Amino acid sequence: MNVFSIENMNLWYGESHALKDINLDIEEKSITALIGPSGCGKSTFIKSLNRMNDLIPNVKIEGNIKYKGHDIYSPDVDVNELRREIGMVFQKPNPFPMSIYDNVAYGPRTHGIRSKAMLDEIVEKSLQNAAIWDEVKDRLKKSALGLSGGQQQRLCIARALAVEPRVLLMDEPTSALDPISTAKVEELAVELKNNYSIIMVTHNMQQAARISDYTAFFFLGELIEMSNTDLLFSKPSDKRTEDYITGRFG
Repeated sequence: MNVFSIENMNLWYGESHALKDINLDIEEKSITALIGPSGCGKSTFIKSLNRMNDLIPNVKIEGNIKYKGHDIYSPDVDVNELRREIGMVFQKPNPFPMSIYDNVAYGPRTHGIRSKAMLDEIVEKSLQNAAIWDEVKDRLKKSALGLSGGQQQRLCIARALAVEPRVLLMDEPTSALDPISTAKVEELAVELKNNYSIIMVTHNMQQAARISDYTAFFFLGELIEMSNTDLLFSKPSDKRTEDYITGRFG
């Protein structure tokens, strides 16, 4: 079952044609990695999936992006609801300057949940699902800014999970982290795909090979190919993919 179907998608920043004729289906409850050199359109693409590009002036998008069969750019789409269902985790951990508890409770509160018992339950469950509960359960009232970078990133994942999304978009979630924290976030992603669809931009090809089910290779704003990860890395069908994954450029 596809969580996203993208057809003939083109995106411009002003005059610059950033994404060209993208066609791609994304399978639900799987990890799809987006790889390719810097500036090839991976982050632009991922930000289109929850309409974050709406926030940038002079962006024009054509084509179809369907989420669970429904065009996300259709006039009847509630963008806040769309972003609740499609959570996002950024490259640099960006916890709010408030307590660990309040970071996770922030989303549910904005969606109207006021009951302390309910919030307590959501906070605990989200931190457990983000594999950080044991490390922070005794300091929930302390500032989130006191956590290490790896803990902050898992806290941001917990914050995204707290509003019960269906999809997690991850834009290079481990590029600012040390190897041990990276391994924890990777393990976490593999666990989360049992319940969520994960789409991850990564510069790290070993990471894509280790944890993703599908890999899409972007180059100069085009989707060159997408397939099962093992197949793409062992038998790429396009010379440019082969050159990139063997390190000839990038």
